[in-house]
Amino acid sequence: MIKSVSTIFIFSILLILSSCNNKPKKTDKKEAEKEVAKTVYPSDVIPFFDHWKLILGDGSNAGIANNFEDKDFFYATNDKKEDWVVFKSPNGGNTHGTSNNTRTELAQVKKWYPKTANDKLTATLKVMNVSATGDARVAASHAVVVGQIHSADKHENEPLKIFYKKYPSHTKGSVFWHYEINTAGDDNSGRWDYSYAVWGDDFSVVGTDANTPPEEPKDGIALGEEFSYEIEVKDGIMNLKFTSEGHETKTFTKNLIESEYTTKADIPEQTKKLFGPLGQDGVERKEAYAGEGCFFKLGTYNQTNGKSPEKNKNWCSGAETHGGDLKKQYADGNYAEVWFKTASITISSNSVSNDGYFSKNDLLYQKETKH
Repeated sequence: MIKSVSTIFIFSILLILSSCNNKPKKTDKKEAEKEVAKTVYPSDVIPFFDHWKLILGDGSNAGIANNFEDKDFFYATNDKKEDWVVFKSPNGGNTHGTSNNTRTELAQVKKWYPKTANDKLTATLKVMNVSATGDARVAASHAVVVGQIHSADKHENEPLKIFYKKYPSHTKGSVFWHYEINTAGDDNSGRWDYSYAVWGDDFSVVGTDANTPPEEPKDGIALGEEFSYEIEVKDGIMNLKFTSEGHETKTFTKNLIESEYTTKADIPEQTKKLFGPLGQDGVERKEAYAGEGCFFKLGTYNQTNGKSPEKNKNWCSGAETHGGDLKKQYADGNYAEVWFKTASITISSNSVSNDGYFSKNDLLYQKETKH
């Protein structure tokens, strides 16, 4: 009996010890904090990156940006209320393709044709910074493009660019959009833009000298103030809608397959004033962008650069670039930064691969960085 009791006692002790060992282990505090601080990627905030390739502010093509970030150019952040995707681009650095300007921007992996299109892009965003320097007489100074339609074919012109622009001494900036003609013939040097004001001024309102801006725009948009755009192209017609709390909703319509600028007499006065002195007085092909593959772009396409205004009074800003030094540009405000909260894309069944555009422009970037 004593032996039996001893056996039962030992067995009970083993059960108790086994039970203690099976209790959940206390989670180490540092390990728990690491779990909480798990990286939030831009693709977690706006899950639509399968439809885009990402060009970074150093000119490189990062490809499809799922579960990707780059702390210099592209990452997620939280403004203590909600998550945003940050696109950031300096005034000076390597560029992608033939552009003079840096960009951290998504480019659609498919292209569609305006005549048969049923395609749409929407976004809600706020611009957080535009360049602190730039010649006030240059229309592109202190500006950033936050959304585009781009042609992938022939001249690769742009039927739509959505701008935000604010002078350093102003509290409010302007939102406007451009239509660039699809120049008739093989010579694209005569191309020009026509600018439509949304809130504030259009592109043509500039300073009286290099350091004197124009008057502050009425009904402007401040840095950090949200606004939204909708771009829809259907059966050759582009419909635009701009909304922002406290501002009048604005809508526009533009025919992308039938030009209104086929003769010199059709060139608007705004265009004659801005582009005429530069010899950019071309006319558009009758069918405008019909027959050309077009695609959406979204992000931060910095319009301010360090090139001399003597070369071009519309696009060469003469801004500070610190020789392309990224840290120095970011330190003294010589960059563009845009945060996107939401965005969506609708792609028609008539769309096709846009690989030709990327392969051509990736090759130009590779040649540029080798020199």
